[in-house]
Amino acid sequence: MIEKDFTIDIATYIDHSLLKPTATPEEIEKCCYEAQQFGFPRVCVYPSFVSQAVKLLHGQKITVCTVIGFPTGANTSAVKLYEAQEATENGARELDVMINLGLLKAGNSEAVYNEISAICEATRQTIKVILETSLLTDTEKQLAAEISMDAGANYLKTSSGWFGGATVSDVRYLNNIAEGRVGIKASGGIKTLEQAYALIEAGATRLGTSHGVALVNSQNS
Repeated sequence: MIEKDFTIDIATYIDHSLLKPTATPEEIEKCCYEAQQFGFPRVCVYPSFVSQAVKLLHGQKITVCTVIGFPTGANTSAVKLYEAQEATENGARELDVMINLGLLKAGNSEAVYNEISAICEATRQTIKVILETSLLTDTEKQLAAEISMDAGANYLKTSSGWFGGATVSDVRYLNNIAEGRVGIKASGGIKTLEQAYALIEAGATRLGTSHGVALVNSQNS
């Protein structure tokens, strides 16, 4: 049996996420209701649902987050910038921006930096850069992290959840690179309380998951 850590309120770490391709407006409504019911500080939905989530959560202390260039990051910089600006205009206050993996692997640090920096400067919102750590070498992870921080990102996010999930080793690695300058969001495959505790212990300051309700219920049982 998992030894529960009641010094941690697991709900406060969770970005309650609904990012499956088949998500419907009814499911978005349920997601927002669950955030209110279980005390999640944030919901993360696709850009097309930002306006709906903002309306549903009006007057609540729950932040609406969305994803940009998701899940591959291979959109043009202009498209990502427009998507980020439109999401901000629609009420999103946090943007999880997918890094351009191809440019990163090609060593085009300047292009990667310029893309992230432009989004940070244009939106002035909380920016979490999705690094997709499962597809990167340690050297590439460090480069991606340093570029993101230099460009103005507020968080380093491990994964989209589409190509592998968060690992304790990756969270610890990013946390060591960040040295407290930015937060660390672990995301992808977080389904158990044991995983959540381990990721927080490794340095995660946010958990992106669609299993938040089960995690809270497990902690409270």
